[in-house]
Amino acid sequence: RTRRRDGVRPRTGHGLMAIVARDSSPIPLMHRDAPMRPDLVLVLAYIVVTAIGLLMVYSATAPGFEARGIDPTRELKEQAIFVVIGFIVFGIVSAIDLTEIRGFASPIYAISIGLLVLVFLVGDSAGGAQRWIDLGFLRFQPSEVAKVAVILAVAALLATREPPLTWVAVAKTLVLVGVPAGLIFLQPDLGTMLVLAFVALAMLFTAGATTRQLAFLGVAAIIITVGVFQLNLIKQYQIDRLTAFADPGAHELSLSYNQVQSEIAIGSGGLVGKGLFEGSQTNLQFVPVQSSDFIFTAVGEQFGFVGSFFVILLFAVILWRLVRIAVSARNRFGQLVAVGIASLLAFHVFVNIGMTVRIMPVTGLPLPYMSSGGTVFVVMSAALGLAHSAWIRRPPLPGEMRKRRI
Repeated sequence: RTRRRDGVRPRTGHGLMAIVARDSSPIPLMHRDAPMRPDLVLVLAYIVVTAIGLLMVYSATAPGFEARGIDPTRELKEQAIFVVIGFIVFGIVSAIDLTEIRGFASPIYAISIGLLVLVFLVGDSAGGAQRWIDLGFLRFQPSEVAKVAVILAVAALLATREPPLTWVAVAKTLVLVGVPAGLIFLQPDLGTMLVLAFVALAMLFTAGATTRQLAFLGVAAIIITVGVFQLNLIKQYQIDRLTAFADPGAHELSLSYNQVQSEIAIGSGGLVGKGLFEGSQTNLQFVPVQSSDFIFTAVGEQFGFVGSFFVILLFAVILWRLVRIAVSARNRFGQLVAVGIASLLAFHVFVNIGMTVRIMPVTGLPLPYMSSGGTVFVVMSAALGLAHSAWIRRPPLPGEMRKRRI
């Protein structure tokens, strides 16, 4: 099978690549008629959901800080600093041609692997996991960097392959994903490992993996999962989370406490909520780690179903724009990056909101752009910037060409 080195979309195959296939020149630095217009809808949704996140972080942390005589705006100020950094990173990454970033996919991937290894040597431990590197002025999670690094590396690999994919291409993809996923599993961080698996599957499907290949991966995943449990390779707290999810009624005051309080908070919000800075679950700190893992409960209690639906709608808009970027990107690499980022965001949103309403077990995955945490916000902003770069440099759409001629 011929190996494509020019990144041009092929005319044959299946998956998203076959749907949007069209001619293009070999990775031009800029299409001569490219509109160079930002996606204002995407940018606006990103800003609004971030603003709501900051407001919820403050409402979830201020009462506790104030009761202890601490500045109630402390966590808000810390998160606001990372928001500013994230906005700057988003703008910078958007301004760089994605095809130029493609050349750095391998170095970025190698650095992310090095950071994951470094965690085991100098990393900080908390809550039974060793996931952080403390630089004194900054404490960050290398696993967050690995998410974007894997997307870039897999996209760079699969962009040179014509659909349907060969088994060799699938195997190489599994190696690229398997190395960081294995290191992350050992931290342990099962949630992030599942994120990488889902992202890889979405990108393989998009690139043209066959039904047989996808079925094989599904069976392999089941076998690996069974093996992990049989060999007792997961930690006790992870087993406790699954136990609590399977039988929440038997552990309401122990293993299921977080999710029980989360349900109470969201349910008490009713249709329109109790109002900003109101609500006993939030003000009395009944929901553990509310500003990070359970930030959505603050929305549900204070703004009710209407506010919760609005937040979900904002994420739906961002995902819609990412899919639109994937369809309109000028080459396979841009399409695959957009699909990878869309699947990354979708998995985070579904699992995080799902665990707050108890349709998913607790995983510790944050809600993008809303949960407190500097590393995840900056990295997810960079990821969105990568997709936005592909949009800015897309081939002009028919309506845009007409406007330019007029």
